[in-house]
Formats: sequence, structure tokens, C-alpha cells
Amino acid sequence: MSGVTQDRFLDGRVMVRQPENGFRAGLDAVMLAAAVPARPSDDVLELGAGAGTASLCLAARVGGCTITGVELDPVLVELANANASSNGLTARTRFVAADAFDLPADLRRSFHHVFCNPPFHGEDGEVSPDAGRALALQDGGRLADWLDAGMKRTASNGTFTAILRADRLGEALGALPEKGVAMLPLWPKASEPAKRVIVAIRKGSRAGSRLFPGLVLHESNGRYTEAADAILRGGKAFDLG
Repeated sequence: MSGVTQDRFLDGRVMVRQPENGFRAGLDAVMLAAAVPARPSDDVLELGAGAGTASLCLAARVGGCTITGVELDPVLVELANANASSNGLTARTRFVAADAFDLPADLRRSFHHVFCNPPFHGEDGEVSPDAGRALALQDGGRLADWLDAGMKRTASNGTFTAILRADRLGEALGALPEKGVAMLPLWPKASEPAKRVIVAIRKGSRAGSRLFPGLVLHESNGRYTEAADAILRGGKAFDLG
């Protein structure tokens, strides 16, 4: 790894060292963590944890929950565990090197909550020359496999949460259950179409799918909206029922 930067999340409550080049976690990771309805006693799994940003933001917001992050790149796993240590979260947060599609035996069990930020691009996306970034951004047409892997590890009445590119929502819904799906779009500005959507599934629910009003991220002047700032800096959680 050529170099790392140290970045602040949740107004400095979480400090994360991550690669200077390649895929870098940012707003999406914080929004994803804010959508996981974990409680202090819950056991949580993240698939594709990277340097640990989303898991550490969730651990900082929900004291008492335990989180396991799975990441394919062993270099990022080492960095994520170092981040957990520097944030004083090693007692409740650990990261392991493993394939999300072929988990080790001790992780082939049910969790109260599972979440992931799967690669955004399908087979049609431009491939980055950086190998790590390409791995994080290109799913090789396997979005359905990511969603299936998450649902398999989710306990009955538990939740599986993912943040997706908005134009892949239809593809995702085709791979998810027909019931118990909540969708929350994220708009860059009020006048612009959504680029991201958070999808949360309550496993085993018989409730119909719900489309929430969503969240506008930026004012016309580029500043974060008050609602977005409450999540990004204030640590507020989404309520997706």
C-alpha cells in the first residue's frame, strides 16, 4: 500500500486510516451504518468491510452491539483491525479476511443484522486501473449474489441492509423477497435525481414494500442539508420501521 490518510467520521468520533489511492469510504458508508437498526445486544455482520468505516460508525453509534466485518483483501483487514483498536472498539468489532461468497464455518450462522456496500458497477462499468479500486467497484454481474449472501446470513425477523446505485434498484428488487422491503433514495440536491438508494429488508416479514420520502444531501450552495448533517456529524439513525 503506497500510503494512507486519516479521515474523520461522525464529527471525529470515528477516525479511520484508509488507502490514499484505490477505493475510499465516505458518505455512503456513514449513511449505510445509519440505516442498520441494531440494538446494544445484537450480533451484526458486514460483508465487504474495506477499512472498516461503516462497521466502526455503527459500533460508535450503538454501544453494546458486536460486529464482524468480512473483507477479501488481507491488507485492508489489517488496516480495519488497526482502526478498531485506535478507536477503542476491539472488544466489540473485529475484521476477518474471507470471501463474502464463501464464509468460514464460524460465520455460516445467523446474525440479527447483516449489511453491505456491494460493488456499485455491473459488467458495463468502466474498470479502474487500480486493482483494489476495481475489486471494490466492479461486481462482475454478481449483485444478486451479494444480496443472496446477505439474506442467507440474516436471522428470521432480522434485517439485511445495502446501499446501491439508484439505477440498479430494479435489478436488486428482482433478487430480493417481495415482502418486507423498505427503500430510501438519497438525492444529491433537491432538483437532481437520486444516485444512491438504501434498501432494507426485514426477513420473513409479510408487510408490503415501502418507498420512503428519502433524504436530500446538499443545499443549492453545496452545503449539507440539516437532515444530512444530523446523520453525518450528529450520528442520527434512519428509521425505516
